[in-house]
Amino acid sequence: MQHHAGAEDLSFEVGTALEAGPGRHGRSGVIHTPHGDIATPAFIPVATKATVKTLTPEQIAATGAQAILSNAYHLYLQPGHDIVDEAGGVAAFENWDGPTYTDSGGFQVMSLGVGFKKVLAMDTTGLNESDIRAKDRQRLATVDEDGVDFKSIIDGSMHRFTPEVSMQIQHGLGADIMFAFDELTTLVDSRAYQEQSVERTLRWAQRCLVEHDRLTRAREGKAKQSLWGVVQGAQYEDLRRHAARELVALSDAAEAEGRRGFGGFGIGGAIEKENLGTIVGWACDELPASKPRHLLGISEPDDLFTAVEAGADTFDCVAPTRLARRGGVYTLDGRMNLTAARFKRDFRGVDEEFGGYVSENFSRAYLHHLLKAKEFLAGTLCTIHNVAFMVRLVDNIRSSIEGGYFDAYREEFLGRYYAHGGRAPEGR
Repeated sequence: MQHHAGAEDLSFEVGTALEAGPGRHGRSGVIHTPHGDIATPAFIPVATKATVKTLTPEQIAATGAQAILSNAYHLYLQPGHDIVDEAGGVAAFENWDGPTYTDSGGFQVMSLGVGFKKVLAMDTTGLNESDIRAKDRQRLATVDEDGVDFKSIIDGSMHRFTPEVSMQIQHGLGADIMFAFDELTTLVDSRAYQEQSVERTLRWAQRCLVEHDRLTRAREGKAKQSLWGVVQGAQYEDLRRHAARELVALSDAAEAEGRRGFGGFGIGGAIEKENLGTIVGWACDELPASKPRHLLGISEPDDLFTAVEAGADTFDCVAPTRLARRGGVYTLDGRMNLTAARFKRDFRGVDEEFGGYVSENFSRAYLHHLLKAKEFLAGTLCTIHNVAFMVRLVDNIRSSIEGGYFDAYREEFLGRYYAHGGRAPEGR
């Protein structure tokens, strides 16, 4: 399934760069990990609780996915990172033969904690601070300098995450790539709060580096893991640039002392869709070209092109899998929902031009039936299709960079996909 690199190999090789321009840092490359290589740009499906919902590892591999990302918060609560560690790490536990990522748990602690996860990301139209910042008595998470207290979404029990705890959990989970513990803010937090939060996240990043180094030494014999710092700063250029520069300085200082620095960088936080490329560009202006960059949580095709152009190498998002379970599928002519009555007698494949296992073997009418009958196979087939669609789209973007036709491919693909507002037309 994967080409396995050397046990110590956590390097990044830059391939072909896009033609230079302001905020234009896109490139192809290869991330080497102890469990195989990741050709970038790459779309990383989300396996929240050590499973891409409804799919077996073999089905994930068949979509062309090179790596998967699991969630430290959820696996800490259930079954516990100690159990995953005993199993040999998250890849062995879920029988995935390839590279793995884990996120730090920061996003879930904050977003599930304030109870407004739906409005953290892209759109704040008509919202104000009181809409998003729940009253203290309602909040399930409280932040202080040392870490975050939060209430479990499973049973209401109280827990505490600190940078050190996040590192201990992620070392136990054993992913090839993991992220420093950061504070997630929302777009409507005040400028003053964003400033405080960025500084706190930088102090936490420093603590993560120290604990990561300690655990790496203590766990001699385990496959090495790459820790990536996370650039926060919301929509503020000076804060984003400052955060990126300071993370690089922390990493350089650690390496100068013989400790391990950051192997790459995540770009996180709430980012308005219309500013996505600009904000990623600010961060990548300041980050070293020699290290990979991961953008957390995007999936719309136009966002993928924008993020790649601005310099993101990998991205994850739950949207393709979450949409699939509700009957939403991607096609070259936009998205459609197979629960609609018009598919009842539509015996064509989902997208015969795109092809792939699902389109070649099952009709829209059959998938419509499965969805209406609430059969589990509906989620499996729609998920296989959507993940394959996203993975192939990003693979094609990579080929377009290497072939020197990125801009032409973007214009052609998006022109068709969004011709009807991102929804597949009735006749298709």
